[in-house]
Order: sequence, then structure tokens, then C-alpha cells
Amino acid sequence: MTGLLRGFRTYLQLELSLSTNSIDAYVSDVTKLEVFANEIGQSTTQLGYKELMRFLQWLNDLGLAERTQARIISGIKSYYSYLKLEKVIDKNPSELLETPKLSRILPDVLDVNEVNTLIEAIDLSKKGGERDKAILELLFSSGLRVSELIDLKINDIIAEEGLVVVTGKGNKQRIVPIGSVALKQISFYMEDQRNHQPIQKGHEAFVFLNQRGRKLSRVYIFKMIQTLAEKTGLKKKISPHTFRHSFATSLVEAGADLRAVQQMLGHKSITTTEIYTHLDRTYLKEVIEQFHPRS
Repeated sequence: MTGLLRGFRTYLQLELSLSTNSIDAYVSDVTKLEVFANEIGQSTTQLGYKELMRFLQWLNDLGLAERTQARIISGIKSYYSYLKLEKVIDKNPSELLETPKLSRILPDVLDVNEVNTLIEAIDLSKKGGERDKAILELLFSSGLRVSELIDLKINDIIAEEGLVVVTGKGNKQRIVPIGSVALKQISFYMEDQRNHQPIQKGHEAFVFLNQRGRKLSRVYIFKMIQTLAEKTGLKKKISPHTFRHSFATSLVEAGADLRAVQQMLGHKSITTTEIYTHLDRTYLKEVIEQFHPRS
């Protein structure tokens, strides 16, 4: 890694307080820019607006999706802001770059019967069963991102008030209500498994641990959910994020205030939350009113 990239990584971490995943993505994006610059015999500090437009065409020719291109442009803009801040360059050539207009993709959601079917398919007699059930209950109850869930600490749960303190993107904290069903299941998991297993040093504070006493990985939760989907014959393509979408959709379609949902999800802009208003309002309203056990 070049000295500029190392400095850029530190800038993203300390100045912008981005998450590790976002930092890795931005550094990877600037690495792509370095490859392009080398191909045309220049360095990234020598590129002007015209060369950056050629870079965008280069990305498009690679067949990258619009959303990926938009994220790369965001990373490039942050990189040149850093270079100007450090006085490595005099003018920021990325200021006039425009991100591609993204088509709004409606996310897949699960209705409450599908959620119940997935949860009921967990074998509670197996090690980790109570934990896996607690994970799905929490994802559906509070709309956490998978990264927020695996980083959740015991002290973040305020059981007596039915709240959980969530550390989201950019280390920003928010307080989210947690349903009584999810709270009860987390308690079952703590009493049944976690309080009786050896825990490795440095992992004592985390709520969800694997069999080796270490913090769970994102990959485990993805695989667990996919296995349950296959086991129950669910045809939808789902992931941990599907539970977040389902949580938000349940609230919005039941008439919840959009600003409140935005705050619970930790969305920076309310336009991100507004995607949930484009779903089938009538059908989901019926589901909430008749079947949702956690509303």
C-alpha cells in the first residue's frame, strides 16, 4: 500500500469515523483508480477532470453495476478531498463528478408467517439453537444491520426499559426499542448457553458468541439464514438484511411515522427510508393488524 493510501485510510478512520467495511471499500476503490492511472502513465495526483471521466467510462466498460459505480465515485471524491486537505494537490478534480442516477430497487421482505416459519425451523435441542433464535428475533424486532448485531455488547441491552443501544455506521449511536419476545429469547440464550460456556479473552462483552467463545462472524449469520430458508422451502432470496427490510416495512405499512423509522434504522437521509413506502401498503397493513405478534 502506498503512503497516500495509508494516509487516506487514517483520514477515513479518524476524520470521517467510517466503519471498517466502508474504509476497506474506499481504499479498494482508490486502488482501482491507481491501476487506471498507471495504465495511462500517470499518478492519481496528476489526474484531472477529463482523466477522471475516462476512469468512469473505464468502470462502465468493466460492466460494474450503477450502485457500485456510485460508491466508487464517493470513495474517489473522499480521496481527493483528503489530498487537497493535506495540500498534496491544489485543485480537487473530482468536484464536478456526478454519480449515476440510481434506479430504486424494492427490497424483498418477509411476512410474519414466513418469519415465524424460519424461527420455528431452528432446532433448539442443538448447541447454538437458542442463540440462533435470539438472533432472528432481534433482527426482526429491532431492524439491526448484521454488523451491528455481531458487535452488540451485553451492556448495550437495557432490558428494564426495553431498549438497545446500537453503534452504527461511523460509530454513531442510536437507541432502538426491542420487543418483549426478542428480550425473552435473548434471556433464554444467556441462561441456557452463554453463561455456561468458556469465553476467550477480549470477547467477554459481546452478546452473541460461537462455540469457541468468540464473537460471531457475519458469514455465520448469512449461512444460518440461508440454511433455514432451504430447510423451510422458502423461495425468496434472503439475507440478514431481509429482516431489517421486513422490520422497516412492517412499521411503515402499519402507519408509523417515517422520521421515527429513519431514527430506528440509523438512516442518514429520510429518502433512504422512503423506499419502504413504495411497497404493497394494503397487503402489509392487513398482515400487521391481524398477525404481527410483536407490534
